[in-house]
Amino acid sequence: MAIIVVRAPIPGIFYDKPAPDQPPFKTEGDSVAPGDSLALVEVMKTFNPVKSSKNGRFVRYLVENEDELMAGQPIAEIDVD
Repeated sequence: MAIIVVRAPIPGIFYDKPAPDQPPFKTEGDSVAPGDSLALVEVMKTFNPVKSSKNGRFVRYLVENEDELMAGQPIAEIDVD
């Protein structure tokens, strides 16, 4: 097993859930498949999904909900199969 880091594709505001009243996209130990949404990055009221490209298990988020992100900043870890 290897840990991969998911990085922010663009600068913006990080959201770990689809809406304020919803649970996070992923929690520790959840399985992850290619195409699964992991987070949203908001830029000028446009919400851009961050999706997994690998199979594995979700380890953790590396930033807090509503943190400002830089492009390429690490945002989550996945333990890949």
